[in-house]
Amino acid sequence: MKFTRSFHIFQCSAALPTTAIVAEIQRTKVQIPPTVICMLSHFREQRGTGNMSMMGAEEDIPLGERKTITDFCYLLDKSKQLFNGLRDLPQHGHKQWQSYFGRTFDVYTKLWKFQQQHRQVLDTRYGLRRWQIGEVASKIGQLYYHYYLRTSETSYLSEAFSFYSAIRQRSYYHEVSKEGRPELVVKKLRYYARFIVVCLLLNKMDLVKVLVKELTDEIEDYTQRFNTEDQLEWNLVLQEVAAFVEADPVMVLNNDNAIVTISSRQQDGAVPQLEPGMVVGQLALADALIVGNCNNQVKFSELTIDMFRMLQVLEREPINLAAQSVKPGTLEPSEKPAKRENPHKYLLYKPTFSQLYTFLSASFKELPASSVLLLYLSATGVFPVGHAEYEGPYDLGGVMTSNSRDSVNEETVQRRSQAQKEMHCLHPGDLYPFTRKPLFIIVDSSNSTAYKNFLNLFGQPLVCLLSPTVYPKSIQDRSQRGSLFTLFLYSPLVAFLSVCGLGSLRLGLWEKAQELLHLVYREVGQIIARSRSIDQAFLQFYGDEFLRLLLIRFVFCSAVLRLHKMFRVRYFPESYPQLPKMDTVENSLLQKRVLELAAMLDVQSLFFSSTLDGC
Repeated sequence: MKFTRSFHIFQCSAALPTTAIVAEIQRTKVQIPPTVICMLSHFREQRGTGNMSMMGAEEDIPLGERKTITDFCYLLDKSKQLFNGLRDLPQHGHKQWQSYFGRTFDVYTKLWKFQQQHRQVLDTRYGLRRWQIGEVASKIGQLYYHYYLRTSETSYLSEAFSFYSAIRQRSYYHEVSKEGRPELVVKKLRYYARFIVVCLLLNKMDLVKVLVKELTDEIEDYTQRFNTEDQLEWNLVLQEVAAFVEADPVMVLNNDNAIVTISSRQQDGAVPQLEPGMVVGQLALADALIVGNCNNQVKFSELTIDMFRMLQVLEREPINLAAQSVKPGTLEPSEKPAKRENPHKYLLYKPTFSQLYTFLSASFKELPASSVLLLYLSATGVFPVGHAEYEGPYDLGGVMTSNSRDSVNEETVQRRSQAQKEMHCLHPGDLYPFTRKPLFIIVDSSNSTAYKNFLNLFGQPLVCLLSPTVYPKSIQDRSQRGSLFTLFLYSPLVAFLSVCGLGSLRLGLWEKAQELLHLVYREVGQIIARSRSIDQAFLQFYGDEFLRLLLIRFVFCSAVLRLHKMFRVRYFPESYPQLPKMDTVENSLLQKRVLELAAMLDVQSLFFSSTLDGC
């Protein structure tokens, strides 16, 4: 009975002002179902835009079509409720959020298929607009993107791309500016920003440039049509993405002088196999925290260029990326994209100490047996004040954490004595509790050496790879576009070219250089396997392909910088435990390969013939 009375109010609402509808609801004391509220608001909206042709005779609408509208409104309302609830889910942990995501996917799948099956009724009777269809598709794209962030499965990026791409191809948002409502245009602009992020992560750089041009035009039209206060914010978005696209220091060119996009995700066969009989640990990289807190580094959408590069290092290249998501001519959410085993990742942009510690604790708690936790820190260094007699784990400084969201007593901070430690800093001692399980740390910072004297209190495998603390001026001047150390871990050949001042390379020469690098990787693996003095901690991690590749690239980076004439001792990477130099980073065979690569690229004059020459 309640629904019948409320639906009667809904039927009459087309001819009544809003105040009259409210008065009628109050008079009858009817509890309005959410579906009816959805329809009321929609028809109010339609009347405001003059699109009320379908309301000419409500009593003539067949009962079946009324039910279609009601069912659509129910699914639409339910989908919005579930989507809005995503922000309340815990950001850490592996299991708490999965069932909620599953329910949300189910409702959006039903909603998408329902609007496809009943498009004619929804167009003529409900007044469904194309931008509303685009909004549903955009939400599904966001779901897949956030599912990728939660699972690190790159196949979900492909799903997100399919929906975002369809919105553009089918012009769902094409006429949204004609609605005269700035909030709808903002939806379109946000869609473009999200689409650009997904394209960046999929290395679709040509499309990124097209989307940036389209977004620029849309922002210009938006600011001219509406006198808004967010013009500067959108212009900043354009500046950030432009700087992000231009951050790559090297261009690979084909015969037509077109830029070739090179992926740096792990490809099949790219990681050297273990040497026969080599005894390594059976540990597997399960979780990774990627932290970005560098001042003035290029970023886009809370993703610094160093974070962007490191997250790709820890992912495998998706299989059949272009064709695995949907069938041609269709657009339906896929229930189970092809699974690719990648370590789970948390991306933390300028976290506070409490946030970083919370995520570390959650990862530590849920880390499976025989698994590794990786912590990557790309952050500004924090140096100690004064000099302590005893240099313990809290006396050497560390890396910066954000203080923007922590409530602190600034007056107390200012009065802090030299004996007190910096509170917005991750000190080496802060990580000691987490060394109860296998821990692999990468520190890219001006104070990375604070972490080189770890105490392994619990006997678990522990390795720290540490960046140089300073660089030659010509390298330091380019630090805004990302760290050279992280660049070596991400793409050793790009880093090698960059440190040699080469801004472009022909595709054919690039491929030859990559072949030589793959040989170097295999030989570095043999060097590590045959070393009798290497610390067992390195071998414990060497069984995992991701960590193996990071260790090999670290050794190659160290060898290159030791031979380069611009670099001196204080410019070299370090590690804990220390690598045996003569067996690894100063190995004569490795030095020979570095010089062969330099000769291939005609930059041998930049290098010493051996590390002895540079002493």
